[in-house]
Amino acid sequence: MSHVETETAGQPECWRRAEEVAADRKAALPATGERIAVVGCGTSFYMAQAYASLREASGQGESDAYAASEFPFGRSYDRVVTLTRSGTTTEVLGLLTRLQGTTRTVAVTADPRTPVMAAADEVVVLDFADERSVVQTRFATTALTLFRAHLGLHTDEVVRDAETALAETLPEGLLECTQFSFLGSGWTVGLANEAALKMKEASLSWTESYPAMEYRHGPISIATAGTATWMFGAAPEGLREQVRATGARWVESGLDPLADLVRVQRLAIARAAARGLDPDRPRHLTRSVVLDTAAGS
Repeated sequence: MSHVETETAGQPECWRRAEEVAADRKAALPATGERIAVVGCGTSFYMAQAYASLREASGQGESDAYAASEFPFGRSYDRVVTLTRSGTTTEVLGLLTRLQGTTRTVAVTADPRTPVMAAADEVVVLDFADERSVVQTRFATTALTLFRAHLGLHTDEVVRDAETALAETLPEGLLECTQFSFLGSGWTVGLANEAALKMKEASLSWTESYPAMEYRHGPISIATAGTATWMFGAAPEGLREQVRATGARWVESGLDPLADLVRVQRLAIARAAARGLDPDRPRHLTRSVVLDTAAGS
């Protein structure tokens, strides 16, 4: 069994522990009414998108999400939240360094032995969700569970849905699909983006992701027999029928959208195995992007 398979299977327990951490570290996380930015790279950026959307939609304060390299330093925030599994990502550490003494910062990480511990004002460590695989699964979903619990939006049902997502057989025919479009709305747009990334990283699949209402504005033209369109959460009226009329496979579930992401992780692992790929070591990728800033200057 690959590391990523083991780590994917361990998510329900990680989510339970994340709820406890959210209660213990409440003061380190954004307070209601604060204007915040949430920042990450890769998978962490997509979890930042989901969290920012959830927080603002729940009325707890203005919340923006950025890739660390695209942070607008001209804007004012009460707090900046960064996600970095490794605690060593160059762009995140550079951002935290520039914000020192001007903006309150908090980092969520998996490794307490890394530079991020000194770079941020507050650090929340999810070391029980750390991973050996390059491909992120449980750290990302555990970090988002931490945020959902802090917002009062996490329930035991979400964990049960994750257990269901791990136990159920994946829909037939997906291994043979040639292309995947992942759709979301509101906070699940971030999940759709992450699903597309996961399939690319682990199985070199052709994937795209969009806000669900945008899918009709061009991207649906690639839908045909042998492709799949996967919806996170409730679909816009009529979209299901429109996609099926193209001959494409429509995929949805009644599970919590974060639990539905677990199904995509499983599919990515299965497709990697079917193609003879090692999902723990995707090509051209490393666990953390650490840049030689001196060479690049």
